[in-house]
Amino acid sequence: MVVAFSNLHAKAGVKFGNQDALATAALAKEAAKPTDDYDDDDDIDFFKENTEKEKKAAEAREASKVSTKKKESGKSFVLMDVKPCDDEDDMKKLEEVVHSIKVEGLLWGASKLVPFGYRIKKKHIMLTIIDEIISVDTLIEERLIVEPINEYVQSYGIVIFNKI
Repeated sequence: MVVAFSNLHAKAGVKFGNQDALATAALAKEAAKPTDDYDDDDDIDFFKENTEKEKKAAEAREASKVSTKKKESGKSFVLMDVKPCDDEDDMKKLEEVVHSIKVEGLLWGASKLVPFGYRIKKKHIMLTIIDEIISVDTLIEERLIVEPINEYVQSYGIVIFNKI
């Protein structure tokens, strides 16, 4: 009965006893033999040290990246929220007061009335500034919260700020 069982497994490709050990030893000898596929380990740089040629190529790539970068014009587009003090405030007067600010590097754009609460509307005002001359923070702190304007305006908020 045992002989029939081992013959069945032998036909299926299953090996018993020393046959497995011999096959494994033969495979190990094959793997241990040096092959001609690998020349030298000196060609492989495990620490990524660049040769002079590679360094010059990398510098040339960096120089080309710097020259192709688009220079910034130094302008910013701002969409500002201007909220009135009361729901009965005249929004045309509020817009006139805000647009009355004349500063070098500031260009006022269009404005739009937007509802934001129960019967209360706010003004979206677009403006363009030159970054080197004026900033939005100084515009708000030094110009928009002074005496004649703060009678009409409760608060300001920046909705969109994009570099042009």
